[in-house]
Amino acid sequence: MIPVRPVPEPANFDQAARKPGQAWLASHPHAERPHDYWSPFRADLATGFADRCGYSAMIELSGTVDHYVSYRIDPAQAYEWSNYRYAAQWLNSSKKKQEVLDPYLVGPDWFEIQLPSLQLIATHRIPLPFRPIVERMKQSFPIFHDERIIRQRRQWYRMYQDGKLTLDGLREAAPLIAAAVEKQQARR
Repeated sequence: MIPVRPVPEPANFDQAARKPGQAWLASHPHAERPHDYWSPFRADLATGFADRCGYSAMIELSGTVDHYVSYRIDPAQAYEWSNYRYAAQWLNSSKKKQEVLDPYLVGPDWFEIQLPSLQLIATHRIPLPFRPIVERMKQSFPIFHDERIIRQRRQWYRMYQDGKLTLDGLREAAPLIAAAVEKQQARR
């Protein structure tokens, strides 16, 4: 995870998503899932996240709108722009009801990629109040060492090693891997 600035709400979001969504909620108070009024704004969210998943911090061109606070936990947040994060679908699904660290709260250098394992580690820079959340995430949220995410990281790293991707390109696609490469080069 890397720091992400909150994405400004699109000018027409209130009229096109929030108001119809709130009306839908009022007429469907016990629905299992909310009606999707947010998808037309997925590109706006993706652009604000530099097309990177807020959890994996890697390029994700087919990402989804993640309701940071789940509809099941607080239906009133379903149509609030401030509740949306851009995420890989499989990571969004992996959240379930688990509390995960909000990408908007992540600070610089809170997480690092280890080379050559490509595993994510939490650094000592994470403030004490956030450490219990991160410890719980390590147990069941697959961004640390799940093989699916390691395979993605491995591919970005291999492209860099093979000269198919510059360090600047790696920094754009997978900034934590680029930072690990720079750290490794500085030690030489």
